[in-house]
Amino acid sequence: MKSNEQKAGSAGSLRTVLASDLPASLVVFLVALPLCMGIALASGAPIMAGLIAGVVGGLVVGLFGGVPLLVSGPAAGLAVMVFGFINELGFAATCAAVAAAGVIQMVLGGMKVARAALGISPAVIHGMLAGIGILIVLGQLHIVLGGAPQSNAWANLRELPGQIMDLHGPATILGVVTIAILVLWQVMPDSRLKKVPGPLVAVVVGSVAAAVWGADVKRVELAGSLFESIRLPELPANWGAFAAAVFSLALVASAESLLSAVATDKLHTGPRANLDKELFAQGMANTLSGLMGGLPITGVIVRSAANIAAGAKTRASAFIHGVWMLLFVSLLGSYLGLVPLTVLAGLLVHVGAKLVNMHHIHELRRRGELVVYVVTVAGVVGINLLAGIGLGFAVAVARLLWRLGRVQVQVKQEGEVHQVRVGGALTFVGVPQLSAALAQVPSGAQVELDLAVETLDHSGYEALESWCQNHRKTGGKVWMEPLEEVWVRKGASASSNKTEVPVSATTTLSSEGV
Repeated sequence: MKSNEQKAGSAGSLRTVLASDLPASLVVFLVALPLCMGIALASGAPIMAGLIAGVVGGLVVGLFGGVPLLVSGPAAGLAVMVFGFINELGFAATCAAVAAAGVIQMVLGGMKVARAALGISPAVIHGMLAGIGILIVLGQLHIVLGGAPQSNAWANLRELPGQIMDLHGPATILGVVTIAILVLWQVMPDSRLKKVPGPLVAVVVGSVAAAVWGADVKRVELAGSLFESIRLPELPANWGAFAAAVFSLALVASAESLLSAVATDKLHTGPRANLDKELFAQGMANTLSGLMGGLPITGVIVRSAANIAAGAKTRASAFIHGVWMLLFVSLLGSYLGLVPLTVLAGLLVHVGAKLVNMHHIHELRRRGELVVYVVTVAGVVGINLLAGIGLGFAVAVARLLWRLGRVQVQVKQEGEVHQVRVGGALTFVGVPQLSAALAQVPSGAQVELDLAVETLDHSGYEALESWCQNHRKTGGKVWMEPLEEVWVRKGASASSNKTEVPVSATTTLSSEGV
């Protein structure tokens, strides 16, 4: 028999689900449904592929994930990548790549290396998402205007003026109205009306307007029911491109999911994220989604934020939202055929524009990382997604090396004493600059050496030690804080009084300063 505590805990959990998670799951479902369709449209995949991914993401990650309030499903951040893979490999082979990427994610989660993904520079991640957002906007604007997207960003830009000059009346009006509703929903003051998700309002209003108007516009086409749309993936003809797709999807989907998990943790005070468990669950979901003919899945911060704002308390909300998705698509999926494609395109234009986050840009500019962001955006838009990520990562590494080499050495003479101040990061990269500056000190001079370094590695330590020894051999004197203390304090401001200290070449070094 259950103890009284167990009974109370079970009752409390059930009350939480009914009072908090069930209403929140409805809100998330209403947000996710139009987005799943829109992301499928942007990916060049069947609309049902996005809905399958939404169902699998909700059920599998909601049940097995390590981040209680994170909501998973198809994400706009992968749409451009998937679009390219479908054009190169075909849809069935892309599904196989999604399934294989999921297996890699499960292996990485089992190896407990999830935290390593957080080592990727946020400037690269934000730049990647902004570049994807720009590509989505450029492509979907053509559908809003009644045309068709081109193969790349430059072609979309080149054809855009002609598209504007040749507007397709009903399609353009419906798309623009959809965008206007989404913008209005974002800026209008809080009210009961605003509790209804903006994407749902925009899609419903656009669909009803098209039906009442009798507009001759393209609408969502579903090739059968949910279960009829399930299809096994196929092996690729181009194994090199397939391998690149698998590893690219595994990398980007893992990074986006884990960063969303960390961001979700900051939005609530409940249980913290288990990132390895979450990565394994994301892999399970992607493997199943790929095998069923669905799009890749990631954790999505927009849906997660809506989940938390709606009052969710446990992972039950994410799971139940998947149940709502399954029931709606299975029983009422035919009604989705009333949604005009231009309305979904308008929704995607708004989503893509929001991926260019001005708050992130200001923050990165303040931290001096804007160049990494700009290079990543330019690479994603101008070349391709992987090239953009690679260029951004290369610039981030180069910037790190440049910062590690930014040692400042000031030498000035006051009376008979030469004052030498060393600041910044004294590492192997900055040793040549240090040596050149110390060469200005005359032999036999009295030197007061002020070490205000932020970082000191073994090369910098030995360079200072060697110079002090050689300078004393010329009859000079050096007053400084003992190098051993500088080494272990990790760049803290020196507080001890300087004395003339003999520096021994046989001093034992601690690794704490590295």
